[in-house]
Amino acid sequence: MIETTRRTVLAGMAALPFVPVLARAETVGGITRLDPELDTILDVNTPIEVIADGVQWAEGPAWVKEGGYLLFSDPPANTAYRWKEGEGKSVFLKPSGLAGPIPAGVREAGSNGMVMDDKGRLVMADSGTRTIARVDLATKKKTVLAGRYRGKRFNSCNDLVIAKSGAIYFTDPPYGLSEGDTSPLKELKFNGVYRLGTDGKVTLVDPGQTRPNGIGLSPDQKTLYVSVSDDKAPFIHAYPLGEDGLPRGSRIFADFRDGVAKGLPGLPDGMKVGASGHLFASGPGGIHILAPDGRRLGLISTGKAAANSAFGEDGRTLFITSSDMVVRVRLKISGR
Repeated sequence: MIETTRRTVLAGMAALPFVPVLARAETVGGITRLDPELDTILDVNTPIEVIADGVQWAEGPAWVKEGGYLLFSDPPANTAYRWKEGEGKSVFLKPSGLAGPIPAGVREAGSNGMVMDDKGRLVMADSGTRTIARVDLATKKKTVLAGRYRGKRFNSCNDLVIAKSGAIYFTDPPYGLSEGDTSPLKELKFNGVYRLGTDGKVTLVDPGQTRPNGIGLSPDQKTLYVSVSDDKAPFIHAYPLGEDGLPRGSRIFADFRDGVAKGLPGLPDGMKVGASGHLFASGPGGIHILAPDGRRLGLISTGKAAANSAFGEDGRTLFITSSDMVVRVRLKISGR
């Protein structure tokens, strides 16, 4: 808050038109440079500004260009929120996932990851209904795009990315189920990574990860990235993709065991891949900025676990969902 005195206020009012005194936005955390290349992406002195708080667990941010606002999920609260400059946070969709009484055994009834498709439609990983769904922004009507693999319900769809072809890649860990892998509600024996084709066909990309979570695509669409939220295997895996959009093997792209050993908050979670090919990936300590070759360039830390991020506004703002709040950081480059 700008400090002043009653005398200066009265004197100013006598000579000048009234100008409201605005509260300065709260800032948190800090930015660490690990490689000089970070300076081309982000200034280490850039403030990390809190734009929304008071939620249970902020997730899945998505910028809506038409309208100029941010959407984000709160899966435990079964609510999706809208944030706009000058207006603040408001409820966008409640329930965002399951409607009606929440069945026993469901831990997170709401939506999780959200993205906008090339037609300006919202597509979500709906943890509560265990589906991939599209939502009409005007009517809030939800259309299920996929809910089963070989006749069995997904575990609790977590995050997704849409390819330029229109195919949707998504992860399906058991986080939405109270008992995880041992839940009686779990119909699949594995926690998968999938591809949903434009023809509606669901293809299993990888059944072998313990806790597949965040997911992203390289700008040339030739590499799929998947983060694993497992404290014993906290990795980001890179999958080279063939012309059919399916993987041709995999490799460990990033290893966060050092951050886990230090007790830093968070695990590999959501990610966004910028137009430059750099990854902005949640991990122990915050959002890790990774070069296309895997080098760690820097860390954006809010002091709390970071769940996900999204590029918004003019493309040079990175919105970060972090525990009970949402923050934003200005970049030197456009993510889109």
